[in-house]
Amino acid sequence: MKVEFIFETSWEVCNKVGGIHTVISTKALNIINELGDNFILIGPDVWREDVTNPEFIPDELLFTDWQRKAEAEGLRVKTGRWNISGKPIVILIDFTPYFGQQNEIFAGFWETYKLDSITGQWDYVEPALFGYAAGKVIESFSSFYLEHHTVIAQFHEWMTGTGVLYLKKFAPWVATSFTTHATVLGRCVAGNNRPLYGKMEEYIPAQIAREFNVAAKQSLEKISAAEADVFTTVSEITSRECSHFLGKDVDVVTPNGFEDSFVPDSAIFEERRQMARNKLKSVAEAVLGYQLSDDCVLLVNSGRYEFRNKGVDILIDSLGDVQKDNKIKKECVAFILIPTYHKGPRHDIIDILYSNGQPNTGDKYLTHSLHYQSSDPVLQRIVANQLDNSKDSKVKIIFVPSYLNGNDGIFNMPYFDLLIGFDLSVFPSYYEPWGYTPLESLMFSIPTVTTTLAGFGLWVKNYYTDPGNGISIIERTDDNELEVVSEIRQFIEMFVGLNDAGIKDARKKAHDVSRIALWDSLVKYYFTAYDSALEKSSDRRGEPREFARFVEAAGIPVRKPHQVPVWKAIYVQSDVPEKLTFLKELANNLWWSWDIEAESLFKRMDPSLWEEVRHNPKLLLEKIDYKRLLVLEDDDDFVADLKKVYEAFRAYMDRQVDPDKPSVAYFSMEFGIHPCLKIYSGGLGILAGDYLKEASDSNVAITGVGLLYRYGYFNQKLGPKGEQLAVYEAEEFSRLPINRIKDAEGNNVNVYLIWPGRNVRIRLWEAMVGKVRLLFA
Repeated sequence: MKVEFIFETSWEVCNKVGGIHTVISTKALNIINELGDNFILIGPDVWREDVTNPEFIPDELLFTDWQRKAEAEGLRVKTGRWNISGKPIVILIDFTPYFGQQNEIFAGFWETYKLDSITGQWDYVEPALFGYAAGKVIESFSSFYLEHHTVIAQFHEWMTGTGVLYLKKFAPWVATSFTTHATVLGRCVAGNNRPLYGKMEEYIPAQIAREFNVAAKQSLEKISAAEADVFTTVSEITSRECSHFLGKDVDVVTPNGFEDSFVPDSAIFEERRQMARNKLKSVAEAVLGYQLSDDCVLLVNSGRYEFRNKGVDILIDSLGDVQKDNKIKKECVAFILIPTYHKGPRHDIIDILYSNGQPNTGDKYLTHSLHYQSSDPVLQRIVANQLDNSKDSKVKIIFVPSYLNGNDGIFNMPYFDLLIGFDLSVFPSYYEPWGYTPLESLMFSIPTVTTTLAGFGLWVKNYYTDPGNGISIIERTDDNELEVVSEIRQFIEMFVGLNDAGIKDARKKAHDVSRIALWDSLVKYYFTAYDSALEKSSDRRGEPREFARFVEAAGIPVRKPHQVPVWKAIYVQSDVPEKLTFLKELANNLWWSWDIEAESLFKRMDPSLWEEVRHNPKLLLEKIDYKRLLVLEDDDDFVADLKKVYEAFRAYMDRQVDPDKPSVAYFSMEFGIHPCLKIYSGGLGILAGDYLKEASDSNVAITGVGLLYRYGYFNQKLGPKGEQLAVYEAEEFSRLPINRIKDAEGNNVNVYLIWPGRNVRIRLWEAMVGKVRLLFA
C-alpha cells in the first residue's frame, strides 16, 4: 500500500448508533497493523460537560504543538484514543461554533459545487457542519505535519460529505475516499413501503428526493460521490443503487468485515455463553411471569427500528405461523432488541430481577415502558398474530426497546455480551446494504437467517458453497413476503427440532461461514481504493500545503499562525455591596421589565452602560464598575428607592395563590417577555409573553414551557449592495435572567431522549416572570 497517513471520519466514531460503528471499530486493528499511529479517526464531540464518553480515552499530550495551532484557528478538538482493540488515535470535534455560520458555509459550497442545502433541516445541517469541521481539522493537521506526503481522508456516508468538498478546494494535497453504506433515496423508497428493486430504474432521483424532502441530503451524497477521488460502497446490491440514484458507478466495492477479537476465546466461550443465556432466561421469566424450560430455544432479531426494511414484520409473521403450525416440541423465546422511544426500565421487572419482587401480572412483552405503546408497530403485529405469551404457547416474544450499552436497567450487559447466549438469529431484511447483525451472529457461532436483499447474504451465497444449517439465505423480492414467511417458519421448526449433535454441527458451520468475512481478508479492498485515490490525486498533491486558500483572495496579508495574536475573554464575576444586594434578586426576575420604577432604578445606575447592555440588568451588574457601586451604596436616595422597589416586589411575590384554582401549563415555541431574552420572533411570542405577565399580575398558577434558543432571532443589517443580511449572535446563558434547574442535592436536572444518531441529554432552565415560572429545554 502506498498511503502513509489515513484520516477516517464518521458520525459513529466513539458514538455507537448503527452498523457503521461496527465497520470502523472492527476494521481499525487491521489499519493500525499497517500504519500504527499514522491512522487517526475523527468523530463528533456529542458528549457534553459532566457526561463521560465511555468509548473515548482522553490524552491531551497527543499532538500538543498542533493543538495550539488548531486552537488559534478556532478549532475545538479533543485528542485521545478509542477504547477498542488497538486503541487507535481519535480526534473529537466540537462543531457547534459553526452553527451560526451555516448560511455562509453552505453558500460557499453552492458557489463552488452547486450543493443544494437550502431545503436541509436540522438533521442535515448538524452532520453537514460536522463534515465541514472535519475537513478543516484535516487541512490544519496535514499542513502542520508536512512530512506525510501521501495522505488519505476517508469519509463515511453523506453526513460527512462536506469534508470531501472542503478538502478538494482548500487542501488539494489530501486524497479523498467517500463510502456510502446506503443511499439516501434507496432507504427512503424502501422505508416507505414502495418496491425498490424491481422498479428502481423507473424512479426519477430528483423527483423522489423532493417528494421525500431529502433533496439536500441527496445533493450532498451525489456531489460527494462525484468529487471524491475514489467512490466506494459496501455491496453489489448497493452499487446498483449508486449507479441509478447518484449517477456514478462505484470505483471499488469494499465489503464489511469483522474483527473476531470481540469474540471470547475458547477457554471462556462456554462460560460467557452460559452467563448470557442465564441472564436472557431470567429476564424473559420476569416479563412472562412464569418459568421457562431449561432447553428452550432463544432466538434474536436486533438493529435499527426500521419495521419493514429490517424484516421485523416478516419475522413476527413467521413466529405466528410457527405457533399456529404447532409442530415444535421445545419452547421458542424470541427477543426483539430494537431501541425506540421508551420511558425507561420497568420498575416491576427490576424488583423481580434484583429484589425478589412478586411475579409479573402486567404487560407480558416489554422490558422497558414505551411511549405511545398502543400504536407501536411491533406490538400491533404481535397482537395481530395472536402471540399472547401464555404459558402453554410454544412461541413467546420479548420486546426490548432499549440500547443495550451495559446500563439499560434490566440486562445491564452490552449487546455482544448478551448475543453470545442466543441459539438462533433471524434477519429477513428487505433493505440491507450489508447486514452486520447476521455476520455478528455467525462470529459468535450462532446460526442465522438472512435474505438475498442483504449485501452480506449475497456475499455468502457467492463465496461459500456449503453452509449447511449454519446460515439460511432466503430469496426475497419486492413482493414475495408470503414465501419468505413460509421458508423462515420451516427453518425455525427444523432448527428447534435438531438434536444436540445437529445443533453442534450447525454452530460449527456458522462459525466456519464467518471466516470469509474477517477483516484480515477484506481490508485489502479498502487499501485498493486508497491506492486508486492516490493515483487520481497525484497531479495536485504537489501543491503547497500552506496558505492554499489565499490564492483565491489576492491582497490579503498572510501571517503564520504564531504571528497571529490569540485574544481570550476572561470573565470575572464580582459581588455587589451589602446595601445593594436586593439588585441581584430583582435582576433575576423579569418583573422589573414591566415595572417602571424597577427599570428606572437599573437605568440610574449607569445610563450609558444600560444602553450598551441592551437593558439587561443581569449583564449590567456584571459589567458595571465596582467603584460606581460604592458610590451608589453611599447614595441615600438611591438606597431608599431600592428598598421601596424591593418591598413592592416582595409584596407582589408573597401573594398566596388560591389552592382551589387549577394549575395550567402553557406551551409555546416563543415567549416575548423582554428584548434581552431573545426567544421570540413575532406576534405569537408577544402574545404568549403577555399571557405570562397577566397571569402573574392576576396571581393565576400558570407555568410556561418553551425552548431556550442558543442564537435566538437574528439581527438585521444591510449588505454592500443594499441586501438584507441576517446576523446570528450566540447567547451566553450565564448573562441572561435565567437559571439552571437543580435537584435537592444541587445537581443539574436533565432529561434524556433517544434521537436519530445518539441519545440526547436536555438541560433544563427557568426564568421567573414575576410569580410565573417559564421553563426551557
